[in-house]
Amino acid sequence: MTAGMTLMNGTTAEHELAALQREHGRPLFALLLRLCDGDRQRAEDLVQETLVRAWQHPEVLRADDFDSVRPWLMTVGRRLAIDARRARQARPPEVGDAALENARVISDHAERAAAALDVRQAVKTLTPEHREVLVLVYFQGASVAEAAAALGIPPGTVKSRAYYALRALRRVLPGYAADLR
Repeated sequence: MTAGMTLMNGTTAEHELAALQREHGRPLFALLLRLCDGDRQRAEDLVQETLVRAWQHPEVLRADDFDSVRPWLMTVGRRLAIDARRARQARPPEVGDAALENARVISDHAERAAAALDVRQAVKTLTPEHREVLVLVYFQGASVAEAAAALGIPPGTVKSRAYYALRALRRVLPGYAADLR
């Protein structure tokens, strides 16, 4: 049956569908609202889909076997709700815009590799004394006391060389200045 098609008794499919919605819409919506855990929008969508199914199967609406169409509508609506729930569980949950705004931005591998190359080039520009301190303290994770013992210099000298080495790197790597603070 197509929209606007006139039936034998002179009514159109739209009129029958509107009458069906007026007569059975509220109980159907109440059932689907419970099945959708109170999600009004989803329940309204399922009511609409149920009525579309009724419109696609006019033989059911005029069958003499039924006293009422309501059981058929309720069954179709319940099955649609079950199918919708299964479909939602089968795919990952949708993420709204708010969740994306608060999500951590993770730089990709190419950016990290490019940054590592930039830092290596910048470290090569340092004096050998500054480079030794940076490698020990920042790249190998040695403490100030361990670096001082390994280099045979006082801990204060390790601290000052590390300070001036970082300062020199900030000048050479202006785009990374926030990362070096």
